[in-house]
Amino acid sequence: EAQFFGFTPQTCMLRIYIAFQDYLFETMLVVEKVILKKLDRFPNCKISPFQIRKCTEKFLLFMKERFDKLFSKMEEVLLQLVLNIPKNVLLPEDKVHEQYPYSKEQFQALQDEIHQLQQQYRAEVSAGQALRAELEEQKAVQAELEKILQWFDGLENICREHGTSNFKESFAFLTQNSKKLQDVLKDVEEKSKKMKKQDQLL
Repeated sequence: EAQFFGFTPQTCMLRIYIAFQDYLFETMLVVEKVILKKLDRFPNCKISPFQIRKCTEKFLLFMKERFDKLFSKMEEVLLQLVLNIPKNVLLPEDKVHEQYPYSKEQFQALQDEIHQLQQQYRAEVSAGQALRAELEEQKAVQAELEKILQWFDGLENICREHGTSNFKESFAFLTQNSKKLQDVLKDVEEKSKKMKKQDQLL
């Protein structure tokens, strides 16, 4: 009913009840004013406005009790015959359920499959991010390797300029000299330490 009408039947009935009740209260106030005006024409009348208000309230209570009984019957009729959509009626927006009927078990299976696909998608996204990060690292390594190759090319050109044609031999020579220099440096450091110790003893 809420889907078809755009509101719930109970909400509709409540609004109708409030509207009728407000109209009844307004009518009783108008009646009370008319009675008070009529009494102004009779100065010798012993009925006071307070008594009229009391009678109005009593009559209003009487009318409200009758109205509530009538309204409950009217509400029952409207809810059953007017504001009721039979169970065998298929609304236009629900035709898709008729074309593709699913049981609770089938619907749950679909939900599980969707959940599984979502997990697979997240895993693939994570794997893609890891691959992109690895690719960036590979690019950085490749750039460093290119720098090293350029350095070796420059070194080879220098060796050629100084008369060394074989790069491997010159590189081996440089390596040996480098080791000798390291040994000399260690020897100097050891002698320096010994001298410092002797100075401290003295």
